[in-house]
Amino acid sequence: MSSLDELVKQGEGAQDAVDVGDGIFMSRNIANSYLVTAPDGDLVINTGTDFEAEEIKSRFARVSNGPLRVITFTQGHPDHVGGWSLFNGAGVETIAQANHRDVREYWRHLHPFYVRRIMALWGAFMDVESQAATLPPEPVLTGSFVDSHTVELGGRRIELLSTPGGETTDALAVWMPEQRAVFIGNLMGPFFGHVPNLYTLRGDKIRSAIAFIHSVDRVIALAPETLFNGHDVFHGADEIEATMTKVRDATAYLRDRTIDGMNAGSDLWTLMRDVTLPNEFALPQVHGKVPWIVRAIWEEHVGWFRYESTTELYDVPPSAVWPDVVELVGGTGPLIERADTHAQAGRPLQALHLTDIALAQSPGDGDALRVKRAALEALLAASGRENHSEVQWLEQEIKNTTTTEENA
Repeated sequence: MSSLDELVKQGEGAQDAVDVGDGIFMSRNIANSYLVTAPDGDLVINTGTDFEAEEIKSRFARVSNGPLRVITFTQGHPDHVGGWSLFNGAGVETIAQANHRDVREYWRHLHPFYVRRIMALWGAFMDVESQAATLPPEPVLTGSFVDSHTVELGGRRIELLSTPGGETTDALAVWMPEQRAVFIGNLMGPFFGHVPNLYTLRGDKIRSAIAFIHSVDRVIALAPETLFNGHDVFHGADEIEATMTKVRDATAYLRDRTIDGMNAGSDLWTLMRDVTLPNEFALPQVHGKVPWIVRAIWEEHVGWFRYESTTELYDVPPSAVWPDVVELVGGTGPLIERADTHAQAGRPLQALHLTDIALAQSPGDGDALRVKRAALEALLAASGRENHSEVQWLEQEIKNTTTTEENA
């Protein structure tokens, strides 16, 4: 799958569940759901979003007429739990990791905030606003666990294992020891074998690098022969172990080098620029991005105060003195001229710092908008269009940076 937007849209429309063997069926969704069948009842892993749930349930009904016994979630995000109420019923257990309620609490309370952020990144190709207009019923747990929990279904042993280094602190893996099969959800992100996403531009709690390493180690220790992530299935014990080991080692390398730099007195911005992966740990960066991991590691360990300015401790941002800067230089013209110089010289970020000041004073200034757009286009070109969130953000910013003449 070449891009994240293609990946999350591959389950759209009427289609059948995919038989992946051993009585396991996969429904392709924004985040896949899985049906594990057993003689005396079935297990559903993830229920999709509320607007996908009816189609998911129909797909599973065509491959199994057994009663549903257990629902579980590989994490508490809406695309994993939103369809719960359609699957729930008498005699159905809903089991999640103990942090599930806390994860759902902040997602419910921040719902309007998240919708605005998601629109900025996904609105170009998904109707996020209408799909997220209302909150579906919250899952009601019949059981929860801290570290592990075992389910027996018709002689099938199914173990739920906490993996809090995933996208949420309630993340879990579903392990079927007899089949040597593991479901890891988005522990390693939507793409298996890529740089992990320890921070998302949509906004969420920073994910712990060391917790991620420990969680990956827990799955490696199982020695699975089949691995299901949030979007696909992978086979071969050696290849699975090699892929997971490389991602783990790359993350450990980034953590170690970031901490080394912090101890040596380097500032955050220098580390974001200078800490990179060596060739032996090179990984695709479609979802996660190395500089963002470096920043996440920094802020995970020492928080938001960077010791750069006393003003960080108070509620007056740098933008509060931008009007003074404009006045002192004699208007926005010199700022825009210097911004254009930066942009022409291949320094788009310096250009954006200056156009931010100019446009705060004169939002419709055509010259400032043209320089800003040129800087954004340069950043997009330099990105190689690899990282989905970066590309979506830059494309939306370019689209929104239009001059009066372009709007006419």
